[in-house]
Amino acid sequence: MFGIMSKFSKRDLAIRMREKGMSYSQIKEHLQVSKSTLSLWLRHMPLSEQRIRELRDHSEQRIEKTRETKRKKKLQRIRSVYSEAVKDIGKVSKRELYIAGFFLYWGEGVKADPYTTMFTNTDPAMVKCFIQWIALLGVKKSDLKVYLHVYSDMDIPQIITFWSNELNIPQSSFRKPYVKKSVAGKQKNYKGRFGFGTCNIYVRNRDIREKIIMSIARIREVYGGIAFDPEKEI
Repeated sequence: MFGIMSKFSKRDLAIRMREKGMSYSQIKEHLQVSKSTLSLWLRHMPLSEQRIRELRDHSEQRIEKTRETKRKKKLQRIRSVYSEAVKDIGKVSKRELYIAGFFLYWGEGVKADPYTTMFTNTDPAMVKCFIQWIALLGVKKSDLKVYLHVYSDMDIPQIITFWSNELNIPQSSFRKPYVKKSVAGKQKNYKGRFGFGTCNIYVRNRDIREKIIMSIARIREVYGGIAFDPEKEI
């Protein structure tokens, strides 16, 4: 902006710019000198409190504008990536859901009870996916039971209603929820992430449970190289 100039002409310009109420950062940007040098040149030229407030307000507006620009760029990028995902995934077939469900249960399912198939999660969409998957194994929605884990400071009736409506399962299929005492200073973070508690959805059926566990054993064998040993399942 100012072309090639000597250190002395830069000092003169810095003084003139300071007289106009410019900040050290603004002057530094134009003259390409360090703030320590400006502090030496302009040490007797402090800005008024009113001008400092004006500069601070301008800075906050600039920061907010920068944030909004970044937000819009990120939103555009996310939309583009999602569009690619829609094309890549396409429509999920029953066969694909059938296989995916075993991976889902492998990661999130309860495997300790030999007669119970239970899936636990806080995300209603994931629980719905489980319901659609287990229907492929012959389990009717009317056979499913729901057991909620909640905190004592939550609106429990509202949470039961939420899950009943989301999953389209009558409240008569819900067991009495497990209520954990809220801990001061901690339940806020918990509720922030899991505002409707944890949903445990299950069916008691030995054959269904064994089919799932054996299918997972096959997946472990194929992708994990772990040979199936029926003795461990008895």
